Amino acid sequence: MTDMTQPKKKYGRPDDERIIDFMKIAKPAAIISILLTLASIFFIATKGLNLGLDFTGGVSAELNYKQPANQVEVVQALNQAGFKDAVVQTLGSNKDLLVRMPVQDIEVEDLNNAITKAAQLPNNPAVVHKVDSVGGQVGNELYIRSAGAVALALLLMLVYVTIRFEFKLAVGAVLSLFHDVIVTIGIFAMMQWPFDLTVLAAILALLGFSLNDNIVVSDRIRENFRKIRGATPREIVNISLTETLRRTIHTSMTLLLVVVAMMFLGGEGLHWFSIAMFIGVFVGTYSSIYIGTAFALWRGLNRQDFIVQVKPEFDEEQEIPK
Repeated sequence: MTDMTQPKKKYGRPDDERIIDFMKIAKPAAIISILLTLASIFFIATKGLNLGLDFTGGVSAELNYKQPANQVEVVQALNQAGFKDAVVQTLGSNKDLLVRMPVQDIEVEDLNNAITKAAQLPNNPAVVHKVDSVGGQVGNELYIRSAGAVALALLLMLVYVTIRFEFKLAVGAVLSLFHDVIVTIGIFAMMQWPFDLTVLAAILALLGFSLNDNIVVSDRIRENFRKIRGATPREIVNISLTETLRRTIHTSMTLLLVVVAMMFLGGEGLHWFSIAMFIGVFVGTYSSIYIGTAFALWRGLNRQDFIVQVKPEFDEEQEIPK
């Protein structure tokens, strides 16, 4: 006899297990994504990025003071010596400072000694440990190569997901990654926050985070298309997203805890890196659902995309010659 106490199952799942209809708001989400992308491109094109010295060229120096130093006083001292537009950041303590300046108009034979002399404070001597100078041409080449690195990463991810899963999912994944990059950079352009190599490193890290989320969802979608019978593609996508939701939340929250810790405790050196990561975690989690999978579903994702068609070696109906 059938055990009547067992819950009925639909598509191999208990009826009382809730399936979230993520695709119910797929169209409004797509409109929001398009508007965010267009707005980001607008701010990037009109306001531009507030590029750091890594891209524009300039001078950086690491200073060590005998006593805790006031950053404003250091900037004023450098300004009086002719070093304009200096930015001073702490390196873990108020005794260790990082000075960053754009390309200077003044010419000095010994930049190390000139900065050492300019950075001295009353009753608080300073020692310069390291001075680096980046030319404007080098910074411009670095900027171009960075853009090329991001484009190459997107192309390789398209190839990887196509080989691993399916082309429709691959295009959706790359669109979601492009969305994450553009929106994050667009916010930096709109707010005119500094954009340097640390922010670029955060962008590349976000590509890996978002791609990992897309791969987990794509793997579950492929598995459910092969396992579940009688369900529509939209139902299978919703089931897959529901099953991976807990894992997505745990991963995002764990990363956010680390990012928030770096934001408040990591000092100036990690501040903008943390800001970019903080924005990207939310954007990446959203895009893996409402861009990556929604696009594949819109393009007609179905069970046949995951079934390997095997051509028979022998025709069973072939007549045996007499």
